[in-house]
Amino acid sequence: MKLKLIATIVMSSGIALSGCSQGKSLKHNVEKMQKVLETNADIAYAIYSDSITTAKDLKVAIKALRENPSAATLDAAKKAWLVAREPYGQSEVYRFRLSPIDSTNYQDEDGPEGDINAWPLGEALIDYVVAGDDFGDDQLGVTEHKTAVNGGKPITVDNLTANIINTLEINIDESLISNTATAEDEHDVLAGYHAIEFLLWGQDLNASGSADTLGKRDSAVKAYGAANIAMGGQRPLSDFISKQNNDTADRRLAYLEVAVNKLITDLESVQAGWKAGQADNYRAKFTQVTDEATAKQKFAEILTGMGTLSEGELAGERMQIALSSDSQEDEHSCFSDNTHRDIWLNAEGVENSYFGDYNGYDSDLDGKDDSGTKVVGYGFDDYLKDIGQADLATGLLAKFADTKSGYQAIDKQAREGNPVDVIIMSPGDELAKPMRDTIISLNQQSVEIAKIAKAMNLGTVVVDPEASNCDTLDPTKKCD
Repeated sequence: MKLKLIATIVMSSGIALSGCSQGKSLKHNVEKMQKVLETNADIAYAIYSDSITTAKDLKVAIKALRENPSAATLDAAKKAWLVAREPYGQSEVYRFRLSPIDSTNYQDEDGPEGDINAWPLGEALIDYVVAGDDFGDDQLGVTEHKTAVNGGKPITVDNLTANIINTLEINIDESLISNTATAEDEHDVLAGYHAIEFLLWGQDLNASGSADTLGKRDSAVKAYGAANIAMGGQRPLSDFISKQNNDTADRRLAYLEVAVNKLITDLESVQAGWKAGQADNYRAKFTQVTDEATAKQKFAEILTGMGTLSEGELAGERMQIALSSDSQEDEHSCFSDNTHRDIWLNAEGVENSYFGDYNGYDSDLDGKDDSGTKVVGYGFDDYLKDIGQADLATGLLAKFADTKSGYQAIDKQAREGNPVDVIIMSPGDELAKPMRDTIISLNQQSVEIAKIAKAMNLGTVVVDPEASNCDTLDPTKKCD
């Protein structure tokens, strides 16, 4: 879900920041502050590099599927997609600061994030879908778009035959899928990870193939690695076999190829902004500081990514909206039932930025980072210790532990057969307790991040209150 940045970061409502005098007495060390910035940049480069590597592996898997559609090549493509999400999920903390993911010139909000990771998807604009009690116009309807589908007019559940795959005269190329997230409600998303996800998995329907899934998702749970059906939606292999589906099978395969090529190109553009040794890219400007004021501004940028992702985007937009309304469509990875990993990885990315370490990504989907790509650097924990202010982080470390306990419990539930779309069916029940607890701990984590920024006398508060309309201290309350 794309999230608007604001020019001025203001205090998050409900955050009490006492002890302003702490910031006045804290003495910074500019040389050591620059070490934090260098590490932050090193981790960004490593994560985006791993995202490119895994996206290229996904491209190879899609090529194999296109050349020989089979159960084996389709499953391999799905697994490659899941692995590709592992490094990228940890990159989300680099948003909300006009870094290369959100800006091409580090001034305007014109970055490629919307082409890479925007959601919810405009699946009804891409391919066939089925309407039902969990999939009405509010989920499947496309109020506006910039394609030739349906003569450029909106799509409703009463007209679901109009889509890109089914409209044979529409050429599937990069210019087509670049018309993504142009509608105000963003239900016209056409590109990025989630477009590929939908084309590989299809809708996550119930066991009978019906879209009447409300209260019935536990009969069709399909998280990867679960004890039951280890796959997401029920898209059949026949959707990719030309002799069974005429031209539409070839068009799905072509769409996958175009989408993964664009994804790689977009990721490479972000990676370039973080590359060391360049004279005029974002990294060069971000890591070079000449005085304390500039260093403090850069610290504030990092903490803004950490604080706003924690409370507004992850706790609110990615968790509470789905939980409080039992909305499968508002899951981040709703087609593959991979939302439990999105939660884990986003939270892990915040920890990476604080501790100055990156342990790589999970290459075999067993829940352990094992890729061998590591950054062991100098983080905020090291900096606060070196300037004699380690106690400032006591509260944050406790909340990190609470959040980690929560996302690990959510991940465990999914692997045991209760993915997020099942958990959210009864928001107040015991099964949903880890979701509720994690939303609250992420809220409190953001409070502690804001307190550290205040104590460091950074001159700004780093949690954007407009990032979400959710009251993340009350997880089952519907968001305005």
